[in-house]
Parts: sequence; C-alpha cells; structure tokens
Amino acid sequence: MKLAGIASLLLVPMLMFATNASAAPQTITFKMRASAAGQTAEFTLEQGLDATAPETVAPNGSVKVTIDPAPNKVPSEAEGRQVREIKNFALSMPVPANSKFTSASLSGGSGLNSTPTIGLVGNDVVLKVPGPIKGGADFELPVVTIELQAGGTGTVATKLGGTSYDAPGLTFTAVVIAFGFPIDAAAKGYPDPSPVLTSTTIG
Repeated sequence: MKLAGIASLLLVPMLMFATNASAAPQTITFKMRASAAGQTAEFTLEQGLDATAPETVAPNGSVKVTIDPAPNKVPSEAEGRQVREIKNFALSMPVPANSKFTSASLSGGSGLNSTPTIGLVGNDVVLKVPGPIKGGADFELPVVTIELQAGGTGTVATKLGGTSYDAPGLTFTAVVIAFGFPIDAAAKGYPDPSPVLTSTTIG
C-alpha cells in the first residue's frame, strides 16, 4: 500500500495555545511521518490555533493558559482509498520553563465518539482522544485550560510539544481500507518551526 497521499487524511485538529493577552491566531506547521504495511511517507500538516495567557504575573503567582482548538473534519478518503476512522489521538504540550504544573481541565468538544482526557505525563501535559472518529465526520477538540505556578523570575512561554520524529508531539492512527482490509497507518510528527504561542513575564 502506497502512502504518498496519506497527508490528505491528516486534517486532524491540532490544538492549541494567547487583563489576558490575546495573540493573533497562528498557523502551526507539523512535519509528519506515517507508516503502514512496511512503507512510510512524510508530509506536512497545518492547523490554525488561538491562545490566551496573562501578559504579566507576580513571582510565584498563578498563570492560566487557555487553548481553544478550531473545528475540523476527518477526510473520507485518501489516494482513492476509504478512510474508515482515526483513533488514539495524542497531543503534548510541555510544561514551560520557569513554571510548575498545577492542573489541567477540559470543556466542550464534539464528535469525538469517546471521552477525552488530559494529564501530566513526565514534563508534558498530554491531551488524549481515543476515538474512533469516522472518516468524513466533523469534530472539535475540547478547550484546554492549564494552570501553572510561575517561578521567581523570567518568562513563562508556552509551545507545542515535539522536536523530531523520534520525539514527536503529535501522534494518532488512521485506519484505511486497502484491498478490502483495514490497515492501521501510524502517524507521528512535530511542529517545525515551533513558535512561542503565549508569553507571560514574571515580575
């Protein structure tokens, strides 16, 4: 099964992250690699996002980051092959330098066909959506709220996770129908470039 056109089924939502200072909407470009049936393909995936966070915070004060993803749609086919579903979506957001993780919560979201979860895994806040979300379906990821405690000095800057294919920030599985059989295509990627989404000055 050739995967050169797997990018067309990766219109998967990305999240994301700008008194709250509201940054202009950004478009994040992810470098992606998909693998299935012994073959791989590389491509890019773009996702617009908004974010809010305070411009300043007192030393050791609370910083609330709100990440509001845009609606999205799973394509119904790729390279002429049926996309049956996507599943096991996971997006990571590292805990920023000069801060400590306090909590994370979710609200809203639709068409996910499962209950999303969020929590701290190592030094990353990870959003997980088990799915499956059917090919051709509309869906929207939940709004993510992350509470942080600022350090004594410096800046609290939020970014999306991932630095390489070996250290991805976005992963999911697309199930496509090839020769009448479902085949799992595992996709992983990272933002390149990886811009600062919000910036809060301590002091």
